[in-house]
Amino acid sequence: MKKRTTNRREEAPVVEKPVEDTSAKRARWMRIRIGVLATCVVIGAGMVTHRAWELTMVHGPALRAMAEQQQLRDIRLAPKRGTIYDRHGAELAVSVDVESVFANPRLMHARGVDFERTATQLATTLRVDRDVLLTRLRSTYRGRLRYFVWIKRQVSPVEADAVRALDIEGIQMSEEARRFYPNRELAAHMLGFANVDGVGIEGLELSMEDRLRGAVEPVAAVRDRQGRVVFSDQLLDERAAQGDDLYLTIDKTIQHVAERELALGVQTAEARAGSVVVLDPRNGEILAMASYPTFNPNEPGRYPLEARRNRAVTDRLEPGSTIKPFTVSAALAAGVIRPDQVFDVAGNDPNHIIGRLHIGDDVIRDTHPRAEPITASEVLIYSSNIGAALIGTELGRHRLYRSFRRFGFGEPTGIPLPGETGGALRHHTRWYDLDLATISFGQGMSVTTLQLATAMAAIANGGRLMEPHLIGRVVDGHGATVEESLPRVQRQVIPARTARLVADMLTAVTGDSGTGPQAAIDGYLVAGKTGTAQKADHRHGGYTEDLYVASFVGFVPAQDPRLVIAVVIDEPIVNHYGGPVAGPVFRRIGQATLRHLGVPAETGGEALAEIERRLARAERAERAGATAPAEPVAEMIVEREPGEGEVVVPDVSGRTIRAGLMELRRVGLAFHVEGTGLVFAQDPAPGSVVARGTTVRLMLERADMRGDDEPPASVPVPSRTLANVVRP
Repeated sequence: MKKRTTNRREEAPVVEKPVEDTSAKRARWMRIRIGVLATCVVIGAGMVTHRAWELTMVHGPALRAMAEQQQLRDIRLAPKRGTIYDRHGAELAVSVDVESVFANPRLMHARGVDFERTATQLATTLRVDRDVLLTRLRSTYRGRLRYFVWIKRQVSPVEADAVRALDIEGIQMSEEARRFYPNRELAAHMLGFANVDGVGIEGLELSMEDRLRGAVEPVAAVRDRQGRVVFSDQLLDERAAQGDDLYLTIDKTIQHVAERELALGVQTAEARAGSVVVLDPRNGEILAMASYPTFNPNEPGRYPLEARRNRAVTDRLEPGSTIKPFTVSAALAAGVIRPDQVFDVAGNDPNHIIGRLHIGDDVIRDTHPRAEPITASEVLIYSSNIGAALIGTELGRHRLYRSFRRFGFGEPTGIPLPGETGGALRHHTRWYDLDLATISFGQGMSVTTLQLATAMAAIANGGRLMEPHLIGRVVDGHGATVEESLPRVQRQVIPARTARLVADMLTAVTGDSGTGPQAAIDGYLVAGKTGTAQKADHRHGGYTEDLYVASFVGFVPAQDPRLVIAVVIDEPIVNHYGGPVAGPVFRRIGQATLRHLGVPAETGGEALAEIERRLARAERAERAGATAPAEPVAEMIVEREPGEGEVVVPDVSGRTIRAGLMELRRVGLAFHVEGTGLVFAQDPAPGSVVARGTTVRLMLERADMRGDDEPPASVPVPSRTLANVVRP
């Protein structure tokens, strides 16, 4: 019997799972995965946030610096140096773009360039030393050839074109700013010069370096992977780092005249050196400042150091007789002397030798010995050492010292030029009796040419000491004035009345009887003083026998001063007196400058000049007792009795300008002066009745010129026996 087999599989019951259970499981698993993913995202975000916070807050500054070091480059711009102009805008010092030659020795070696052949070619083209050039090309740093060496800086355009024509790989060009002085030697000592890197070395280039140089702070610039600058915001503005421009008070034309005439004066006198200062006494502006010998600031290395010294502010000199106007001014201002007071200048020599004043064992001598007493005005006219010593003694040590300091002696003027000295003026407590006498006429102290001009300007300016200034204004790169120098009165040194009186006295110095007729300018009234000082012997003490300093300082026109000119000639050989040596330099500078400034002359032309000469000859002949007929001098006749507000014109013919002006002022009349010397004619005529305040025209004449402080032929010059004996 067969068994029946059954399929258990088929017979087993099939149990189906609910759809709801499967979906729930799947959703649960999805939530788990999302939760895990969210947890990972949150953890990752937290880690990123933490890392970002760590990089930003903890390591941020270091990373920022690293990035800037990689991407930015701090470069120092080569700013364009400011330009220096004269008062009218003429360029005196400018910066121009020129090319410089440099080499990349490492690149040259990599490209197989022959160093020796290259050095020979460049040395011939650029006129440089071949061996030095070859040494530069082969120089190494840490055992490897350098990336950069200079071949020659600031080459000419011709040399630059020649280097390009050689077409040597690794030899390249770069632009640099070079300081250039278009007027060569003009104002060289004031301007100074800048070196090849554009840094001021002397003069205004040095003292005004911060203004002229411009901004030199590092500037951030973006660079590429090779380190080359590709962009910088501050490079877009060319004026951002430009230096300031300087406008000086000097006049280019007057400066040229001063330098030309000074050089002529030094060469004519066969002197060692000289200096000149020209300034406007009304505001203290320096119109010219010259020194000789001079140099070309474009090539300063070709000149000795002595030629580059600005002698007008660095050299100290004993002023000699040029100090006497200040002694007289101080005494008049203090009231210790009167204008009409006379002084016995015959001296006190026991042997009755006229013109010798004994102070202890020392002797002071006059070059022009005079037996008769002289007035304070004649002390200046005849340049009497004894007269000045007597006036100084009347004034006393304390007041003389204080007056000289008030005139500015013994301290720098403060002008922005390097190396200025304040001269030497010892305190009065260290003076002996002899010092009081000698300092009164300019020995035992020292001044600079600028100090002399500044002090004389105080007399010309009504007793007001003006602060001298050389820089008129400073202008930035955008054209805005950032600094301006205005006239500043330092102090009232002497009363205005005293200043006018001394100015009148000084006009006679350039007259026929004064010591400086060579300084007289035709058509203008000149007030000034000559000086002839022996130089100190620093090796043996005392004073040298044959070395002098000749000088002249004065102002013109005397009635309304426009110019103060100080001239100093050091160690003249041909003649050592101030009048014939420094006087002509003063006259020529004054003539050209007055013409340049348009100051009209005060004479009436050649016809009037001829009348002046004819009348002068007649008067000299009459004074000399010549047989030639002379017109009799008529007694002054008053045309009528003056009414209310009217005065009689006095007769001032034959008088000095000072005496004539004092007489006119006494009666209340104004004046207009023409010529120099003594009054020979006037209009209105003497005896005329005119209204008070009427201007009287005075015509002056002067006799033949003679040497400054040069004794008459009939008077022998006494021999000098002591070192401290000086001549004016």
